[in-house]
This record gives sequence, structure tokens and C-alpha cells, in this order.
Amino acid sequence: MTSFAQLPYRNTEFTFVDVPVSDPRVRPLLRELGDEYSARYGRDAHAELSRYPDEEFTAPHGGVLLLLLERGEPVAGGAFRRHDDATAELKRIWTHSAHRRRGLARRVVAELERVARARGYRRVYLTTGPRQPEARGLYLAAGYTPLFDTDADPETIGPLPFEKHLGTPQDLPSPPDAPPPPHPRKASRP
Repeated sequence: MTSFAQLPYRNTEFTFVDVPVSDPRVRPLLRELGDEYSARYGRDAHAELSRYPDEEFTAPHGGVLLLLLERGEPVAGGAFRRHDDATAELKRIWTHSAHRRRGLARRVVAELERVARARGYRRVYLTTGPRQPEARGLYLAAGYTPLFDTDADPETIGPLPFEKHLGTPQDLPSPPDAPPPPHPRKASRP
């Protein structure tokens, strides 16, 4: 588990924490996500959320599960797993229904990208469902490239794949509460 000091974004209201899937704070959010997917797609989606072993969302296996806490309470979260040596696959991106329309999912995606980049991944891949226009909008706004015909009816495509190429760890922006980097000094001429 990553300590708070190792995570880049922390202020008086919000904190990211790296947790195992078994953390009790994860269950209510995944249950709500499963309920929402079940309602949208007309079939029980809870099994899909547990399709991958929990270990795939831990550091030794190349993944992570992050919760975004607001004043200590989980309000959003998401995960990635190792897709291949260079690619992290985003999974389980959600925002609690009482906290939507605040940009929290975008914060989660940005933090997952930062962690993936820091771990050496150079690409992020994901799929979202055709009945999730909010997710589609989020990924397009966050700079993801759709790997499908955006003019086609999403229902005829099935899962909608996206990708984003990441820069190097040195390309990372500073967290919002970090001091600005020092200005580079110019070499003086003799």
C-alpha cells in the first residue's frame, strides 16, 4: 500500500489512497457501479466487476486501485491492471452518485495516468460500454483516441475501445498543491 506522502495530490479536502480491492471502502462504490451497469444494460453486471482477480490491481502485478477521499470519505475511484509490458488498462472508473458533475472522475483518470507513467507504462487502454455516454465524453475530453468509428451507433460496436499514449515521468505536470519547479539557471560565460 502506498503511503499518503508518496501520492501527488493532497489538500485539505481531497486525498488519493492506494488500496486493495478488499478494502471495505471499495465495496459500496463497486456495488453502486454494478447496480448502475445492471440497470443500463438490463442484466446483472456485478460478476463482470469481479472478472479479474483482485491481485491484478496491486503493485506487484502491475496494477493499482485508487480511491479519491473527500474529507476522509470515498467519493470516486478507479483502477488499472497490466494489459501488456507497455500498456495499463483502466478499469472500474466511478464516481459516487451523490458527487457527480464535479470533475472527480477526471481527477481519478489523471492520477491513474500519472501512476501508470511513473511505473513505466507508455500507453493506457480502456473500453467503455455503448450505454455510457458520460464515460465516452470523459475519455474524449481527457485526450483519449477512440479506436472505433465515432459516427457509428455505439450499440452496433459493443465495448468502445480508447487509447492514450503517455509521455515520460519527466513530462508529468506538478500536482495542484505543489510549489513551482525552480527556474533553470543559464550557464554564465567566462
